[in-house]
Amino acid sequence: MSGAGTLVLPRETGTRHRSGRATKFRPEIQGLRSLAVLMVVTYHIWFGRVSGGVDVFLLISAFLMTLQFVGRYDRGSQMALIKHWLHLFRRLLPAAALVILSALAASYLLLPRTRFPDVVSQSWASLFYVENRLLQADAVDYYAADHATASPLQHFWSLSIQGQVFILWPLIFAGAAFLARRYRLRYRALLSYIFAGIFLASLAFSVFYTATSQTQAYFDTGARLWEFALGTLLALFLPRLAFLSQPVRVFLGWAGVLAMVSCGFILDVEGAFPGFAALWPTLAAGCVILAGQTQSRWGVDRLLSAGPLVKLGDNSYALYLWHWPVLVLALAWSGKEQAGWLSGSVIIAVSLGLAFLTTRFVEKPWRSWAWPEARRRRAALAVALCVAVVAAPLTAIQLVQHFQAQAVLAQAQRNNPGALALLPGFVSRADSDTALLPIPALLPNDWATLGGPCNGDLEPVNATLRRSCGQNEAPADAAKTVLVLGDSHAQQWLAAIDAVGYQHGWRVYSLLKGGCRFSVLAEDTGSGCDKFNAAVRDEVTANPPDAIITVGTMAAPSSPAERLIPGLEDTAAYWNERNVDVVAIRDNPRFNFNIAECVVEKGPGNPDCLRPQRDLLAAKSPLAALQGRVPGLAVVDMTDLICDGKTCPGVVGNTYVYKDNNHLSRSYVASMSSVFGQRLFESAAWE
Repeated sequence: MSGAGTLVLPRETGTRHRSGRATKFRPEIQGLRSLAVLMVVTYHIWFGRVSGGVDVFLLISAFLMTLQFVGRYDRGSQMALIKHWLHLFRRLLPAAALVILSALAASYLLLPRTRFPDVVSQSWASLFYVENRLLQADAVDYYAADHATASPLQHFWSLSIQGQVFILWPLIFAGAAFLARRYRLRYRALLSYIFAGIFLASLAFSVFYTATSQTQAYFDTGARLWEFALGTLLALFLPRLAFLSQPVRVFLGWAGVLAMVSCGFILDVEGAFPGFAALWPTLAAGCVILAGQTQSRWGVDRLLSAGPLVKLGDNSYALYLWHWPVLVLALAWSGKEQAGWLSGSVIIAVSLGLAFLTTRFVEKPWRSWAWPEARRRRAALAVALCVAVVAAPLTAIQLVQHFQAQAVLAQAQRNNPGALALLPGFVSRADSDTALLPIPALLPNDWATLGGPCNGDLEPVNATLRRSCGQNEAPADAAKTVLVLGDSHAQQWLAAIDAVGYQHGWRVYSLLKGGCRFSVLAEDTGSGCDKFNAAVRDEVTANPPDAIITVGTMAAPSSPAERLIPGLEDTAAYWNERNVDVVAIRDNPRFNFNIAECVVEKGPGNPDCLRPQRDLLAAKSPLAALQGRVPGLAVVDMTDLICDGKTCPGVVGNTYVYKDNNHLSRSYVASMSSVFGQRLFESAAWE
């Protein structure tokens, strides 16, 4: 988060005024913290935007942490890192644990079962301060306007970055202290060089990463380190800026506050953070800190030092923790995509109430508990207790899910025929009380994958492609080598392709990138997708397989506007010239709503979960015209095992057809494998 670091540091921590006189508490920083959390909350809830307030919190936390460790060095005190970390996380975890558990329980009651597994995995990630890494891996769009589909724990990404820096920064302070004493160096000067280097390196990386992959850069710790480094440099150089006159300080204070508040409206936060653009709110906050106590009736510090803002600062950590899950769960309960002014005001009021209660009855009592502070062993026990309070129910939930899944799988052969139920003459032998496969908790993650990463002669030379390459465990002298190319709609067919490959002794491998439909016409100077496809083309040209399987059409959500993948004929011709067979699979229907959630919530027979086939796919497959006309191109159409000729249901043969609004579940695709293999061999004329 945002305010965690500033709240867990002692309230007495301070700096020096322009006179050089030591001060124990700077109320304007407490007010600045309150202003930042109000920006985060109001922009999220009322405006559906990102404010830059989190960036301010990151800077403030590093600023105060620096004062703390430099003060220890100046006093000749030990750094006591283990004690520091135990003390820090002992104060951070109770409120966080309460919010995680509350969000978990409320999600179980209010969210569709298909979204609950994400909440469980994000609960683990939030508890251990790696939520940013999880969101980065999932490439989550934090800016998405529809917060009703977001995770109630998604906001823990910033807390996770802070937690990681709370481990790293003290190590740097302690290492610098060792060097300074060993080689008689000036401690502040050494720190200045170190953190200036971190600032420049991280900012350069942040600018580059933001330009190439902004959604992932947003959650990257390395792309945010410069914000912490800026706060540290501000603390180190603040005493040298004591010469600033009162009018200059008054100007800096107001300019900083106005720049902070306006940041989210003026800047293109959605496309620019955390690169150069994030300098706006962080430098603005730096101006307010530089202004300090102006001793002027016109200074912004008079506003920031006002009682209500200072009081809110004491509760800013809890307010940040509560506002996002309250918003997400309220929208899920109401069915709205975004809060209005009235409902948003209620959400803010509820969040404030929960924040004050949490601070009063959880944070403060736990913070004032003296027993853990006496010994490190006791402090470690207190931290472990907070972790266990969350870990125990999470473990129990996952164990229950595991045993439920095993019970369904044990009867799957009889009870869950899946696509086979659509074959002519099929007779069901399923029990009357059959459970659907997979259980709803596992449905969102019911993805098809291969055994492991590519190795041997299948391992790409291109380092980027290595991360995207997977293969099965077939021997190197397999009868046939088959490559699956394309996006997630090609990936979903791995469940059938791998099964056919296992039966016939093939080597199956894949080169996939989400959202990238393969074409040999791609140029490596274009978008990230084009560069990926160009690299795949060059890699596969140098080491061609026997056959390539891809998806040949693209269906439109809840529309019959199905079309061929652009460049499909050129792609087939290119590989045919190189003696590589190409198999194009017709795309599956897509929906403009989550059909998996619809089935889970309303049942498979509910009219809301059924759509006519004619409204989802073209009356005739666009691939049909290419069959036999394009040399080396074979076509496989599995539509009759996805739709029943009239409708395209969400459940067939007691098996979920879809895992979301457009991807087939691994379980269902696997149930098509035998028929898929027959049609593949017939179309491609393989023996």
